[in-house]
Amino acid sequence: MRLGVFEQYRENLGIAMETLRVAKLRSALTILGVVIGVATVMTMASLVEGLRAQIIRTVEIAGPTTFYVLKVYSSSPINPDNPPAYVRIRPDLTPEEADVVRRLPEVKYAAIWAQVLGRISYEGERSQPTAIFGADAGFIEVQGGELVEGRWFTRSELTGGTNVVVIQEALARRLFGRINPIGKTVSVGGRPTEVIGLYQPPENIFAPQGSETGAIVPYRMLDTQFRIDRTNALWIPVKPRDGITVEVAQEAVTVALREHRRLRPSQRNSFDLVTSDQILDVFNQLTGVFFVVMIVLASVALLVGGIGVMAIMMVSVTDRTREIGVRKALGATRGDILVQFLIEASTLTGIGGVIGIVVGLGAGQLLTLALDIDATPPLGLTAIAVVVSVAIGVVFGVLPAQRAARLDPIEALRHE
Repeated sequence: MRLGVFEQYRENLGIAMETLRVAKLRSALTILGVVIGVATVMTMASLVEGLRAQIIRTVEIAGPTTFYVLKVYSSSPINPDNPPAYVRIRPDLTPEEADVVRRLPEVKYAAIWAQVLGRISYEGERSQPTAIFGADAGFIEVQGGELVEGRWFTRSELTGGTNVVVIQEALARRLFGRINPIGKTVSVGGRPTEVIGLYQPPENIFAPQGSETGAIVPYRMLDTQFRIDRTNALWIPVKPRDGITVEVAQEAVTVALREHRRLRPSQRNSFDLVTSDQILDVFNQLTGVFFVVMIVLASVALLVGGIGVMAIMMVSVTDRTREIGVRKALGATRGDILVQFLIEASTLTGIGGVIGIVVGLGAGQLLTLALDIDATPPLGLTAIAVVVSVAIGVVFGVLPAQRAARLDPIEALRHE
């Protein structure tokens, strides 16, 4: 019995492929909607998966216990010139508060950091607007990477805000070529600054503000010579001591900052603490919404493709009325005819799904390469895409298949 079922399926599949071969253009136009829908989903899935993997790697570099003190934590940037009332009443973070946190016995590292965007130039060569961080030698401990040449800032340079800079190695090679940049003077955001070191960021590092790390200068230099967005681009990274949990360290930091700001027990915190997990949660929410929108758009394309399948199968039933009559006259049952046309419809959409997967994965790889993101193909979604595309053929092929199965064999044989 199993052999009979297999033989019947193979025969119906052969008929379906022959039908597609005869009507190439019609079949191609029909599966185009399925191809577009599946390709869209696969492309966006590859991109989102690549971004997520990149962020997770960066979180691992910073360490699972690293957390941040912010003036306000928001999933989207706040207009610093017109912030909401609850943000406006909050004081800005200060270096003194970073010192308070750093002196806690539960804390291994803490410092105040800031970021601005600016160009770095040398003798006519200049970069695109890139991230300029105000930090200290602990930058590597939090962000990862390594100092490949030169040195970090001295204590006097940090306290005095000296115009010295550690720039990204790849950027230095673009600006200086074969010239050794150490000791040379570059323009950092329009300020003459001496290069003292070259920084190599970790592979695929993800900067939340959306740009690569171009340069690191002493925080005091950035604070005194640049306009800092103190609402969105000023924070205190905190790393607990070994053996201290994030919860314990956060509680200690909260108590210390509340005491420093003289907050009464009834008053809420005038600062926010955010962990790496919270950053990942926000990213997952944002990409989840983005992905749902892509799914909706892809579903429209799949719906159009399904309607096209139904239309072409209806035409196919009309064109092959006599063939159906001959098959019924030779003993084919309604079930045989129904299965035949369902297999044809699912074959049509299955082919579209496979083509869409290939196109989508290819487009996803090109996008991730262009964005320098290391992405792995979403294999689980690939299997789902094949199943969905075949299911579309079955669902939208039911009506034409039922119409074919209900044809009267005598009337069908008379059809011209």
